[in-house]
Amino acid sequence: MFQIESLLSARLFLAPQLVGDRLYFVSNLSGRLSLYVMDRGGSVPEPLLPPQVALQNPDLVGGKLYYVFPALGKVLLMLDRDGDENYQPMTISIEGGFPTPAFGDRFAHYRVHCVACDPHRNLAYFSAESRQEGISEAFQADLSAGTLLHLRSSAWGSWLSGVNERHTMAVLSDGYTSGDTVLYLWTTLETPRLLFGIPLEDRVADQAPPINGISACCFVDQDQALLCITCLYEDQFGLGYFRLAAPSELREVTIVGARHSGVGELISLERLHDQRYLVGYNVDGCSWLYTAAFDLGALCMRLEAVICGEGDLSAGVLESVCYDKDHRRFALSFSTATAPTQLYVVPDTGDAREQPTRERLIGIPQRLLSPGEDAAFTSWDEQRTSARLYLPAEELGFAGKRPLVYYIHGGPQSQERPDFAWFSMPLIQFLTLQGFAVFVPNVRGSTGYGLSYTKQVDRDWGGKDRLDHVHAMGILAEDPRIDTTRAAVVGRSYGGYMTLTLAARHPELWSAAVDLFGPYDLLKFLDYIPETWKPYFAIAVGDPAQDAELLRERSPSSHIDGLACPLLVIQGQNDPRVVERDSRTLVEKLRASGKSVEYLVFENEGHDILKFENRVRCYNAITEFFITHLRP
Repeated sequence: MFQIESLLSARLFLAPQLVGDRLYFVSNLSGRLSLYVMDRGGSVPEPLLPPQVALQNPDLVGGKLYYVFPALGKVLLMLDRDGDENYQPMTISIEGGFPTPAFGDRFAHYRVHCVACDPHRNLAYFSAESRQEGISEAFQADLSAGTLLHLRSSAWGSWLSGVNERHTMAVLSDGYTSGDTVLYLWTTLETPRLLFGIPLEDRVADQAPPINGISACCFVDQDQALLCITCLYEDQFGLGYFRLAAPSELREVTIVGARHSGVGELISLERLHDQRYLVGYNVDGCSWLYTAAFDLGALCMRLEAVICGEGDLSAGVLESVCYDKDHRRFALSFSTATAPTQLYVVPDTGDAREQPTRERLIGIPQRLLSPGEDAAFTSWDEQRTSARLYLPAEELGFAGKRPLVYYIHGGPQSQERPDFAWFSMPLIQFLTLQGFAVFVPNVRGSTGYGLSYTKQVDRDWGGKDRLDHVHAMGILAEDPRIDTTRAAVVGRSYGGYMTLTLAARHPELWSAAVDLFGPYDLLKFLDYIPETWKPYFAIAVGDPAQDAELLRERSPSSHIDGLACPLLVIQGQNDPRVVERDSRTLVEKLRASGKSVEYLVFENEGHDILKFENRVRCYNAITEFFITHLRP
């Protein structure tokens, strides 16, 4: 009998940064995420934080979880408390120590994100969300002087999208919904001014400007122009160029030299030095990363060395990458569906890779894990929908049709990927080891397949996305390897919302359901979320004042009486996104109605399950619940 501890024995190695011959990284070596350092070639990791301090999942932070400033001899950390996401900028010695506030109590009433850093000038850029009103503020932070320069305030993010090398100019971005972006230009000589797009307050009734999807702005041509990612020329994103003096004349930048193929998106652009860039793609969930040379005269980006996407860095997900400009090399973290995260050091030529970690599972040969198979399907309206199906290895000896676990990712504007660092993959593998088939769709609203696909879920939670899932169950019923009469649905966050929606509105499909911190009542959810998030959700999901009828109709709370299968609800006590009282209300309602419901609350977690003992308990609870009700 396999144990979840075997899968979790492979520790996480995340967010690496090279400083000379020392490699800094985040790991859960102690059972909780913390900061460590070791020699570049590998050595015994040295802890840099006291054992009671737990870091957040880097994917949830929004920006950098930490950054090393070698000239100052300090590390900047963005710390919260057990998942409450109230990040505060703290510093420790480069040799480790107890965190202290970087700017006193200046940000005591803010949730702060570190967006960018310059280790040579000891500068950082913060996006600070007020916890008292719906305003976000952008700052340039001088860690050497201990001073803050206010750049701009906005109800729509004012997120740093790019800064010039001298730090005298910056592009700040307001985002209304995915891809609907307006840019402002800040300089040391003038107050921020509108640069690109039409602000929401200046739009006439029913005006819908073209969605530009502009991000990752890089100053070029002696700071007279910007190179950026945009979807104006290609739904899967491409590159654009415009002069600051004529932003309406945005021009397409040709990209040549790609070695990948398949459905995917351009997702990242970073200037390395001179006219050298780093260009990243997500190709049906798998990461590709290239160095590239930009020809300004020809407006052409030529992809050159493959940093990730081939060889041992293929068919998986690049968790993070950090460029060491002084030595022209990258530190990166990478994993696949069947291989845990490893750290790599890769020169910008792409060859002679070093791998200082050798993480592996204990007691489970890799051949017994499921790599998954392509299970893309055509949905009810002829929409192509990407999906993967994970089946037990033949060597495990399971006979007959396999009971189905239908896994729904969060977001909804996110994507399920072959990523061992993410919560879902150890669970998926553990379920296949127990004899379950696990189906993982990326239905409309998911990222990775073009912006128009992503935006189909705007103001339509529980609409066409729900129908995609129902249609998929009909297709799965025709697979002779799968027994859909023994099917369960599970999801986290928005995936938890959809789990509740499907279990309540389509009870004939399910024998069990597991909801991990999913919104139960959309009107209450929109009331409980942080103030700075409310403007976005009012557009992307619905305005509680104007769309109350729609929000009630799409809430699981309006259909929960239809629930017919046993339900397990899992919640983090400190979750600021889906607060515990919402899940508790659901559980109390079901118990009062005589429904079968179990409730598991983690007192020291937020919108994720990160600590080792909690992960063991969580994965085991889900798996045992499914074994009880699906009988694999």
